[in-house]
Amino acid sequence: MKKKISIITACYNEEENVAILCDRIRKVMQSLPQYDYEHIFIDNASKDNTVALIRKEIEKDSHIRCIVNARNFGHIRSPFHGIRQCYGDAVISMCSDLQDPPEKIPELIARWEEGHKVVIAVKNQSKENRLMFAIRKLFYNLIAKMSEVEQVKNFTGFGLYDKKFVDVLRQIDDPYPYFRGLVSELGFDIATVNFVQPRREHGRTKNNFYTLYDMAMLGFVNYSKVPLRLACFLGFGVAILSALVALFYLVYKLIYWHSFSAGQAPLVIGLFFFSAVQLIFIGIVGEYVGAVHTQVRKRPLVIEKERINFEPIEPETASSIS
Repeated sequence: MKKKISIITACYNEEENVAILCDRIRKVMQSLPQYDYEHIFIDNASKDNTVALIRKEIEKDSHIRCIVNARNFGHIRSPFHGIRQCYGDAVISMCSDLQDPPEKIPELIARWEEGHKVVIAVKNQSKENRLMFAIRKLFYNLIAKMSEVEQVKNFTGFGLYDKKFVDVLRQIDDPYPYFRGLVSELGFDIATVNFVQPRREHGRTKNNFYTLYDMAMLGFVNYSKVPLRLACFLGFGVAILSALVALFYLVYKLIYWHSFSAGQAPLVIGLFFFSAVQLIFIGIVGEYVGAVHTQVRKRPLVIEKERINFEPIEPETASSIS
């Protein structure tokens, strides 16, 4: 019996890319006739013609399936849910914007056949905006240095995951998981495949400052206590500095009692500086409290609206609405 490869692609408003992606994946898998495969889209309630175009592709190719979410559940929850709905011998997760090249699939499978349970694609180079690549690289370096678990730099989630790894993911009860961290945390044998990330050719990126900040803070909150400890250290440091400055002013005033006037500028500058430091670290504490709040609510990852071209019975299904 042929081994089955499940390819999951998360999408939101990608009408310019879905047909091209289907065609490229189809050509790649036709070059690997020793494997059976399914190509599953998980659509985050797109507002354009993405779902309609996927339906047309399904009419032409029975390998293609689609999960349609009831609403946009975000770029973190939806892909994770999609991976958990795949039951192939291996699952390949990739974005639908064509910046994760389908042509790397044979190399991912080859490394998997060597015995590696997880094969991740690392973008050692990128043709995206240089400033954005530099910012992302800075984030990867920071989280790698601050994390309690060794993190893989320049890893976005594109990769192949053995069914044993996916089975473990199904057991994790986390309503807002940091998938890139889980890959390292779970301890499976990991192999890497390098690739050059191409520039987005069609459509506009759905990432913005908030989504990038959300991903960054999720990584720090889940895998590092450094921000909290930094708050304590900086608090002690600022307190000591304030005491020294106060002592300096006191001594200087005693020596030059009649000629020295401190003025209001130091007071105003000091007040705003300490206020800013307090607000920053109240925000950091708030991020950790918010993460705990998300966990205790125990909300589902995704509510599905519809499944297209799936078998009537699945081993595991998500909550759904009609």
